[in-house]
Amino acid sequence: MPTIYLIRHAQASFGRSDYDRLSPQGEQQSVRLGEALAARGVKPDLVVSGAMRRHARTAELALQTAGLTNPVDVDEGFNEFDHDQVIVAHKPAYKRRAVLLADLARTGQPARAFQEMFGAATERWTRSDGDGYTESFQTFCRRSEDAVRRTADRLGKGETAVVFTSGGPIAAAVSRMLTGTDDLWLRLNPVTVNTAVTTVVSGRSGLTLISFNEHAHLDGTDMLSYR
Repeated sequence: MPTIYLIRHAQASFGRSDYDRLSPQGEQQSVRLGEALAARGVKPDLVVSGAMRRHARTAELALQTAGLTNPVDVDEGFNEFDHDQVIVAHKPAYKRRAVLLADLARTGQPARAFQEMFGAATERWTRSDGDGYTESFQTFCRRSEDAVRRTADRLGKGETAVVFTSGGPIAAAVSRMLTGTDDLWLRLNPVTVNTAVTTVVSGRSGLTLISFNEHAHLDGTDMLSYR
């Protein structure tokens, strides 16, 4: 059966004005991922990436390290949702980044405070009818699932695809594979590890999840991260 490896991008620059750039740790994670792909003997017939810079850079470093020379096809269906818009819809004052950073700093635990705020913002998004957002939660989940199905349709018997994407699309696709609904997304999305690998096979019954969020290549290191 065709196999798809859905890979979450390496750590981006959380807290920086340009989030879409990999952090130094993210660069190291990408190299570690490439070593793991080589060790597993992964030789993809197809490589796909979302259109974000963090997707492209993770792919570049991982493929280079693994000694793979596949061209990378871009599919915007694998892009993450607009987290800035989701935050601002939750608290309009955060349109000014300085206000957001000041509020987080005042807590004394900015990373934890951000996680709590972001959790509330994403929950609001999932419960809304889409009003105030350029992309509703339901539309996002549907286009994430469609992107995985589109990739599967391009594979022949026994072929393999490696996809570089984000945690949100992976969580959306996995929730639909497991339950046929989007109900698990709020639980799966926050625990998706940077450079974790989720394995999906495509058969007569459709898409089937084999493993979720595998990150053994980070064991024994200090590189484990969720943001």
